[in-house]
Amino acid sequence: MKSLFKSKPKTPAEVVRHTRDLLIFADRGGAEVKESKREEKMVELSKHIRELKHILYGDSESEPVSDACTQLTQEIFKENTFRLLIICLPKLNLEARKDATQVVANLQRQQVQSKLIASDYLEKNLDLMDILITGYENTDLALHYGAMSRECIRHQCVARYVLESQHMKKFFDYMQLQHFDIAADAAATFKELLTRHKSTVAEFLSKNYDWFFPAYNSKLLESQNYLTRRQAVKMLGDILLDRSNSSVMMRYVSSRDNLRILMNLLRESSKSIQFEAFHVFKLFVANQNKPPDIVSILITNKSKLLRLFADFKSDREDEQFEADKAQVVREITALEPGEQA
Repeated sequence: MKSLFKSKPKTPAEVVRHTRDLLIFADRGGAEVKESKREEKMVELSKHIRELKHILYGDSESEPVSDACTQLTQEIFKENTFRLLIICLPKLNLEARKDATQVVANLQRQQVQSKLIASDYLEKNLDLMDILITGYENTDLALHYGAMSRECIRHQCVARYVLESQHMKKFFDYMQLQHFDIAADAAATFKELLTRHKSTVAEFLSKNYDWFFPAYNSKLLESQNYLTRRQAVKMLGDILLDRSNSSVMMRYVSSRDNLRILMNLLRESSKSIQFEAFHVFKLFVANQNKPPDIVSILITNKSKLLRLFADFKSDREDEQFEADKAQVVREITALEPGEQA
């Protein structure tokens, strides 16, 4: 007879509420119950988190239902279930961590009445970013927290908070961690912070130029690690060539120390590093108001630079690169010692 009375499926709000109860249990450690009961509850929690993911993403047989996503989103931000998902991540098994990461990521894009309520929630709970960013210091959690961080940075208020925090200085160490996948993930988050929100990034770079670029140069561009140098010079080009950062770019290309570093990168054996370094080096040459010491360095190294560019070719046909190179060669050729005055 029992099979005739199937239990009614839970609504998305009910799934969230049950998940919240189980997360509270996990957060407290479940010390008050027997080990077998605790394991049972943790298995149940994993199933509920997977159910949240299915509601938000759908599955192979069905697309997500917008009303269900809205209900879930409203409920999850209502009573701090979102916070619990983040702080309880270390208590979950690997599969549940993956599911929780996808849930947190998806919620950043869910709109309720045309509003991204994740943005409003995070603006009032910015301390969650402290947990996510310092997650890079835990090898078991780093990739999960890193993926969550990049999605949260979609919101300008969150990106601004991280940019203005002490976490930015830690990224230079995170990007050189021995675990390659974690270092690469940290670099992806760092790049997102420095490229997504143009006006916020320009303000950050202007205000923090004096510590940021010396650290960028010494820890990344002059790193002993080839991949770190390659990523860093490519990212530097992306930053300086962005119109929003024009005043920062002019300051960067007026420094003889910066020029020295870029000229060293031009001499690397790696074609890809040479190529990316060229795109930054050309900004020094194109500057119509070069300081005398920049002119002096270019003239002193004139013959070496012209020899270098004579053999300097892109791996693929690239008309823009050839045009830029020809312009750089013309500018350097035209430099005369009298211009140092």
